[in-house]
Amino acid sequence: MKVLLGIGGSDDSFTALEQTVSRAVLADDDLTVAVLDNPESDRSKEEIGEKVEDVLADADLDATIRDVSGDPGSRLLDIAESEGYDQIVLGGGQRSPMGKIRLGHIAEFVLLNSHVSVKLVR
Repeated sequence: MKVLLGIGGSDDSFTALEQTVSRAVLADDDLTVAVLDNPESDRSKEEIGEKVEDVLADADLDATIRDVSGDPGSRLLDIAESEGYDQIVLGGGQRSPMGKIRLGHIAEFVLLNSHVSVKLVR
């Protein structure tokens, strides 16, 4: 499966990274990690990229890392649809005190607009 993982520096995106890398190793997925601009994150793109490289190295997985600039949701959709990805993976989704899921702006945009399957890792 050709998988595009969007990571913007949130704790949820790092959880998605680790789970997606584990699955890619087991299923022999073709993984691309897109490091996104995320104004809601305190981490720089360089820090995120280093973490991605460390996780990939620990798993001994050869995956592509892409620095993606511009609107993160739109860019993810453009890449996934124009390059034939089977799935987009994102971290996100916190429960509100009332038990409803709250999505970040990137995850919400991708879920509402994607023509490619989207996996949300919480």
